[in-house]
Amino acid sequence: MTRSAAWDPAGYLRFADERARPFTDLLARVGAREPLVVVDLGCGEGALTASLAARWPGARVTGVDSSPDMLAAAAAHAVPGRVEFVAGDVRDWQPGAPVDVLVTNAVLHWVPGHAELLRRWAGRLAPGGWLALQVPGNGRAPTHALLADLCRSPRWAGLLADAAPAADAVLDPAGYLEVLTGEGLAVDAWETTYLHVLSGDDPVLGWVRSTVLRPVLARLDADDAAELTAEYAAALREAYPPRVDGTTLLPFRRVFAVGQAGASR
Repeated sequence: MTRSAAWDPAGYLRFADERARPFTDLLARVGAREPLVVVDLGCGEGALTASLAARWPGARVTGVDSSPDMLAAAAAHAVPGRVEFVAGDVRDWQPGAPVDVLVTNAVLHWVPGHAELLRRWAGRLAPGGWLALQVPGNGRAPTHALLADLCRSPRWAGLLADAAPAADAVLDPAGYLEVLTGEGLAVDAWETTYLHVLSGDDPVLGWVRSTVLRPVLARLDADDAAELTAEYAAALREAYPPRVDGTTLLPFRRVFAVGQAGASR
């Protein structure tokens, strides 16, 4: 029986500092001064969404997510009249009013063809409004390539071939720049490779359990999930060997783009 691909807030927060840094770097390039409507699409467990209200005290901040588990965790960060969290799929989301700052952080790699979403969202910005996105750009890294190879191997292809992570799930910075400039936004796009220093047993496996491995394991029963995880863990240990001090280095590429609509939009 296939299990639900539920998100695990606790597992995701195991690496909270490492996952927060790209969000901070992204928002550092957003120059909004006194926005009134701020939306975080794919808000997760809500801590980073709440930080937007701290930055812009006059804004009404809304976090949108499709995961009941993440929204349950996010409820702890809600502030009546200031910060709210609502259930919704980013593919269907429509704002009730023009948006001053729209943020989507580590979400769009789950959405095939998301360039069209970005075009739609750009059209819902207020005059002078900002759109800020960050996506993991490591689809060709061993974390993903090894898992894709496993999914397509003779042992697993019948169950997992169509669940293999795609190497081209996101655009490069120039691709996002072209999409957003095509909608009339002034765009800053870039990429950064973070070098995370992880500790503990099989730390890279621990990292991917709450991300790219999650939907794969959801296809399997408990015995098959344990077998695949053991095979994947062995491959990850070879690709990311521990250092002399016991830590493990995980290079992690991320792609960013920030666009501002014209004042006359």
